[in-house]
Amino acid sequence: MLDQARLDAEIHLTRLLGAAAIQTWADLPQNVQQKLFEHAVVIGHQKTPDESLREQLAKFLHDHHKRTQHA
Repeated sequence: MLDQARLDAEIHLTRLLGAAAIQTWADLPQNVQQKLFEHAVVIGHQKTPDESLREQLAKFLHDHHKRTQHA
């Protein structure tokens, strides 16, 4: 079991990596985007099985990804 300081550091680093992935999403090859997306769905379902998670993630990326935002 991780102590609180290590857990806090892990959460912080995970958030940083997630933010970096979102910021560089347009530059990532499509196969990498798909792999990250699918891994996010799997990880999300481990905590809370939610059939709308895939849709929520797709909408989030659509809303935050310059290449897919509505003009």
